[in-house]
This record gives sequence, structure tokens and C-alpha cells, in this order.
Amino acid sequence: MDRRQFLAGLGLSGLGLAIPSSLRALGDSSDVTIGRLNYGAAGWDVRDSGIRRLLQEVEKRTSVSVNPDYPTLTLQQEALFEHPMVAMFGDRGFDPLPVDRLKRLRTYLQSGGFLVVDSSEGVRNGPFFQSVKRDLSRIFPDRDLAPIGGDHVTHKAFYLIDEPVGRLSISDSMLGISDGDRLLAVVSQNDIFGALARDNFGNWEYDVRPGGEQQREMAFRLGINLVMYALCVNYKADQVHVPFILKRRKWKVD
Repeated sequence: MDRRQFLAGLGLSGLGLAIPSSLRALGDSSDVTIGRLNYGAAGWDVRDSGIRRLLQEVEKRTSVSVNPDYPTLTLQQEALFEHPMVAMFGDRGFDPLPVDRLKRLRTYLQSGGFLVVDSSEGVRNGPFFQSVKRDLSRIFPDRDLAPIGGDHVTHKAFYLIDEPVGRLSISDSMLGISDGDRLLAVVSQNDIFGALARDNFGNWEYDVRPGGEQQREMAFRLGINLVMYALCVNYKADQVHVPFILKRRKWKVD
């Protein structure tokens, strides 16, 4: 059973829902993509071009086949459970999410899903970050949002990362919520996807500070690491090799 089968089966069974045949099949494509979460508040759709650019680089650098036409998902959709990684963006605070949506997100995460939250506020501990922290504490009241150490697999899943930078470098670590040794959610305040975003003419949408183009490259490497972590989790604590991943984690559903 691969990760998408596990999400679909365990996630929906955990909700007491029948699994439709379309979801059991999980589509005809073996391509990896990232879901973009529409959580129903202003600011959810910032940095969307960064996802496409990251997926293109994943395919270019790792030979993992991707689908750059990423879906927009809500927490109410069954399709949420088809995706091992979902990205949540924001640049402002939002009202507490409804309880039923938080229950869906909890089920998704506990079933094997991986949430990456990326703040584009440009400040530490801004309103969006505080809103995310509030709702994560409602989902997991017994678990803290804690710094992710430099020895964690997300720092070496494909590239070795010293500092998890993005468009900015205002926080020296990402934060995470874990279940044992598995990360359920990662929160970055450095605007990773802002460093990756391009406009329709192929120009970078935002300057990267303070490290310029070298920092942008490191943001790409971090993004690739997060995608690879979503695919293979804690398979080992040293650098992960794509051929092994592709052999062990067959993305195509038989």
C-alpha cells in the first residue's frame, strides 16, 4: 500500500465514510502534486505560482514525475485524502476555523497527511502565524508547536540544509507538530514560496533578502526536501536517494 492509498483508506474510514470507487482508484496518473488549501479566509491564495515552480524543480532535479497543475482543496473535500502534502499560505490573520473542518484536518494528518504552512507576512509571530498556532492547538491540545532541529530529516531528505530560509530569513528554524518521530505539520515564517514565485513572464515576483539569489536557491532546496519528506517520511536519517524512494514507494496505484 502506498501513501495515497493509506490516506484515502484510513482517512475516510476514520471519518466513517464509504470510499468511492473513484477515490479507491486515485486516478490514472502517477504524478506527484501538492494540494493548495483554501481555508475560507482572505489571503489563502497568495504565493500560488510558487507551488508550480517548486514542482517543476522537483521533477527537474529528482526525476520524480510531477503534475504542475496542482489542485485547490478545501477541508470538506474527499479529494484531500488523495494528496500526501497540502500547502497553506497566508499574509493576515483569520477567524477560528469551524470545528468540523478542524476534525477533518486532524483526520488527514493522523492518517499520514503532511501540512506545510508558509507565512508571507514578513514578520515573526504575525497575525497569520498566531491564527495558525491557535487552530493547531485546537486540533492537538496536547502537543506543542516546537522548533524543528537542524538534525531533522527535513534538513537532509534530499539536500543538506543549514538554515531553513525563504524569501526572508527572519526565523532560524521551522516549527512543527509531531506524532512520535513523524512530523504532521510544518510552519515556516520565512515565506518559502515567496522566494519561488514567478509571474506570467517568467520573472521572479519578489526580491530575496538578505542573501539574494543564493538564498533563493536554498529556499528551493528546502522546498524539495519538504516534498521528499512527504513522500518517504523518516525512511532514514541521512540523505535520501531518489532511486530508492521510487523503488520502495511506488507512486503509481496498481
